[in-house]
Amino acid sequence: MSMRGSKPSRGYRRGISASAARAASAASVATNPDEVRPASREETFPVALAAVLLSFVALLLCFSRGYLLLYGDAVAHLGIARRILDSRNPGLIQLGGVWLPLPHLLMLPFVQKLEWWQNGLAGTWPSLICYIASVAGLYRLARYLLMPRWALAATIFYAVNPNLLYLSTTAMTEPLFLALLIWTTLLTVECLAAIRGARHGVVARRLVLLGVLVLAAVYTRYDGWVLGAAIWCVVTFSLARHRDMWRKVAPSFVLFTLLVIAGPISWLAYNQHFFHDPLDFIRGPYSASAIEKKTAAPGLEHYHGWHSPFWAIVYYTRAAQVDAAFWETGFLVMAAAIGGLVLAVRRRLALPALLLWLPLPFYVYSIAYGSVPIFIPQLWPHSYYNSRYGMEMLPPLALFAFVAVQWTEGRWGQSQPLGKRVMQPIVLLLVALNTVGMMYRTPLVLKEAINNSTTRIGFESALGRQLLALPKGSAILMYNSDHVGALQYAGIPLRQTINEGDYDSFQAALAAPAEHAAYVVAIAGDPVSTAVAAHPGGLTELTILCTTGQPCARIYQSDRVAPAQPKS
Repeated sequence: MSMRGSKPSRGYRRGISASAARAASAASVATNPDEVRPASREETFPVALAAVLLSFVALLLCFSRGYLLLYGDAVAHLGIARRILDSRNPGLIQLGGVWLPLPHLLMLPFVQKLEWWQNGLAGTWPSLICYIASVAGLYRLARYLLMPRWALAATIFYAVNPNLLYLSTTAMTEPLFLALLIWTTLLTVECLAAIRGARHGVVARRLVLLGVLVLAAVYTRYDGWVLGAAIWCVVTFSLARHRDMWRKVAPSFVLFTLLVIAGPISWLAYNQHFFHDPLDFIRGPYSASAIEKKTAAPGLEHYHGWHSPFWAIVYYTRAAQVDAAFWETGFLVMAAAIGGLVLAVRRRLALPALLLWLPLPFYVYSIAYGSVPIFIPQLWPHSYYNSRYGMEMLPPLALFAFVAVQWTEGRWGQSQPLGKRVMQPIVLLLVALNTVGMMYRTPLVLKEAINNSTTRIGFESALGRQLLALPKGSAILMYNSDHVGALQYAGIPLRQTINEGDYDSFQAALAAPAEHAAYVVAIAGDPVSTAVAAHPGGLTELTILCTTGQPCARIYQSDRVAPAQPKS
C-alpha cells in the first residue's frame, strides 16, 4: 500500500513537535548561555560537589582546632539527642519542651557512638549534609532570577562564608534551617510556575514535598512556623486564581494543608501532655523570657531593642551585615540586596523568592517583644551574644545583591563593553577578598563562640576530670541542663546520673540526696545545691571546684549508698 500523499498520524505529529521543542530548547540554551531559566540536575551537580569539598575542608580545620564544641548550645543539643536513648527514662519526653525536636532526632543515630558524642562529630554529619543541600538549593533558586555566571557568583558568596562554614561543622540548628528555608522557597517558586503553566502533575508533587519540608521547618525553629504559614498563604492565593488547577490537585492540597498545621498542633499537644502547658516553650522555666530574666543583671536597663522595633531592626540588620561581609562592607551588601529586592518586585522576578526575607520581621519582633537580645561588638554593649541569628539573612543578601549586580552589568554593557567583560572577575575577586578578610579578623560567629566558651570549657573539663576519678558505674545525682558538658568530657553515660530528665526520681532524690546516689554534684544555684543545703545529712564533701566566671561545684559522697564495685 502506497504512503504517498498520506497524512502523518496525530501521535506522530505530536512526537515530532515534542522532539522539535526539546531541540529548540537545547539550541536556545546553546546559543544563549545568559538565559535565566531553571537549573538542570547536570548543571547543579558540580555546585553540590564543590560544596562537599568545601565542607570537608571546613571540618578538618575546625576539628583540628577544637572548634566543634565551643557553643554551649551545641553541647546541649548533643546532650538532648543522647539522652533520648541514654537515660533512666528514655523516650520522647527527653526532647524537652523548648527546643524543637528535628535537629535532635537527626543527631540521634550518630550521638549514640560515645566518641562522636564526646568530640562533637555526632552533630557535624547532619549539619554538613544540610550545608551541601543549601548550597545546591541556592544555586537552583538563583537560576530563576540570574543568568548562570551571576547565579554561580551568588552561590559562591553564600558557600564560602566563614561563619556558615564554621556552623556547618557544629551541632547548631542554623545549617538545617537555612537548607529548609532555601528549599521551601525554591519549591514554592517551582510550584507557582507549574500552576501558571497548567502542569497539574508537577503541582501535585510539589505540594506534597512542600508540606513535608514545611513540617520539617516547623520542627526545627520557631521561625519555621511563620515560614510555613506564609508559604501556605502564597500557594493558596495562587491556586484560588486558577480554579481548574485547584480542582485537579485538591487531594494534594489537602495533604499539604494537613502537614502545614500538623507541626504546630502536635508540638502544642506534646507540651501539654508532658509538661501540662501547651505554651511551656513560651512561658516555661527554660523559655527565652525566663532565661532573659535569669541572666539580666538586677537594676540595669533592658537590652537595646527591648520594646523598640527601631533598635531591633538596627541590631538585627547590623548583625546580618557583619555575619555576611568583612569590616564595614556589609553596608554595601545590604544596600545592594535592598536594591535587588526592589528590582525583583518591579520586574516580578520569581516573586515567591521574597520568602527568603521572612527572618527579618521574625527576628525584629523577637528582639523587640520576645526577650531575644543580640549583642555584637560594633554596637553597645560591645559584646557577643546571639550574633549567629543574623546568618538567616545570608541567603537573601547573597541572592538579591547579585540581582542588583546583574542589573548594573546590563546597564554598563550598553556603553562600557570592557567593563562588562571584567565585571565578573572583579566581583569574584572581591568575594574572595571578603572571605579572606573575615577569616583574618576571625568570623563574628566563631569569635562569639570562642569568647563565650573560655570559662565554661575550663570549668566543665575540670569537673569532668573529677568525675572520671569516681568509681565507674556509680550513681550520680546531678542537674544536667547547665553543664552536661562535664559528663560529655568524662564519657559518663547519662543513664548513670539521676537528673531532671526523669522528674519523679529526680524529685525524690532532691528530697533525700544521700538516700538515692553514691555521689552528688552540686553546682551553686542549681536545684541539687539547694537540695543539699536543705538536706545535708549523710553527705561527705569530697571536692570544691571553683573557676573564674563560673559557679563553684561541690562533689559529695553518700554515707548511705555504696559506690559501684569494679568488675573483676
